[in-house]
Amino acid sequence: MTTPPPAPIAPPRGGTRSRAPAMRGHRGSSLLRRYVGDRRFLLALPRAVGLQILHPAIATALDEHVAMRLWYHKARTVSQTIDMAYDDRDQRHRMINIHGHVGGIDDRGARFHALNPDVFHFQHATYVETLVLAVNTFISPMSDRDHERLYAECCEWYLRFGVSARPMPPDWASFGDYFERVCARQLRLTPAGRALAPEVLRPTSWVPRLLPAVAVRELLHPRTRELLDVRKRPGDRAAFHSYATGVRMAATIAPPRIRYVPSARATRPPPSA
Repeated sequence: MTTPPPAPIAPPRGGTRSRAPAMRGHRGSSLLRRYVGDRRFLLALPRAVGLQILHPAIATALDEHVAMRLWYHKARTVSQTIDMAYDDRDQRHRMINIHGHVGGIDDRGARFHALNPDVFHFQHATYVETLVLAVNTFISPMSDRDHERLYAECCEWYLRFGVSARPMPPDWASFGDYFERVCARQLRLTPAGRALAPEVLRPTSWVPRLLPAVAVRELLHPRTRELLDVRKRPGDRAAFHSYATGVRMAATIAPPRIRYVPSARATRPPPSA
């Protein structure tokens, strides 16, 4: 079965608009803006990227259209995506510029396009799921209420991209159901995914290169471990717990230039006198 063509990026209501959907609440109260620019989210990215290389369309696109190594590509594209969470200007044209030319045929002959809502939304969903994991693991466990609130802000973040929100679940619980369903039914190991797997399992550039091997194994989604045949080792859980504790402690003394990406630092309130 072929993938349907991407839904067009809708023009703003009422003609030209200079701003994207605003985040809920004041800048200082946004959970998304508090967390997505924290480099501890970037540290957890092998979880998201490990799932992406198991999606046939995304894996093929990465294998055929990325001229650089995987993590150099992610350093550029993920950074741009994060920046959009901090910029209230309408930047939907950026998604066309970045993804508009990306399409092709996967290993089973199905056509795909990067802006197809089902493909594009799942890729974004891997970042959302990884962000939540990173917060709960490397920053501080969230309450049920904050899970719901952060997810709602992630939905607003997605709307900034201008791609159809048809696949987007309405709340955190339904997002979990959607995510596990896609992982179970659509992900598989393709030749493209197999070629990309070594870079996921042993990152050699950008922030994820700092991860020890045990942290990579523990961060991977269970479906990724299953399809890539990554087996946990005795002591992994305890070692990862110690590592995560160390990351949390180090962040308390890290200066903002180390802890946050530039767009996050620019929007943070000044320190109290």
